[in-house]
Amino acid sequence: MTTPEPLTHVVRLSDAERDQAIDVLRDHAAQGRLSPDTFMRRIEIALTARERGELDQLVADLPGQGRFSRAAVRVVGQVSAFGVRLRDAWRNPWLPALVLPAAGAATLRIGRLPGADLKLTHDSVSRVHAELRRDGAVWTLLDLGSTNGTHVNGSRIIGSVTVRPGDRVAFGHTAFRLSSR
Repeated sequence: MTTPEPLTHVVRLSDAERDQAIDVLRDHAAQGRLSPDTFMRRIEIALTARERGELDQLVADLPGQGRFSRAAVRVVGQVSAFGVRLRDAWRNPWLPALVLPAAGAATLRIGRLPGADLKLTHDSVSRVHAELRRDGAVWTLLDLGSTNGTHVNGSRIIGSVTVRPGDRVAFGHTAFRLSSR
């Protein structure tokens, strides 16, 4: 009769533990303490780590961050974001309004073709550029493979995205502010 080998209990890492290590690495990379190559290498190790000790080794050589440092980084991020929001708030009211129909058509075709519901003549707008679709009270903007892109609040969309009044939409280089009336 053979004696059984003792069972070793290996606790599997949680996604939260990996995310915590990645957040620490991201903070130190943003502060210039890690080069981009070192950062990417350590991220790969964090994603494939099997034990907590491996994650601890990834951040062991990095200086600890106190509450003050974390708070300062968070405040700087919020102040930076405020500038962008302020600039967008200043620009949006000056854009022409694109009024979303309250009733009637559930689809609004946008492009340069004569049959478009919203015909835009600018050269940056594709012939069949985008579509606004209503499903109940929700509006969805769908890019139809346009050359110069469809943007919502400054971000280029691929496929579809939900939009609402107040959003800034651009078809090529032609921009509007969505309005409900």
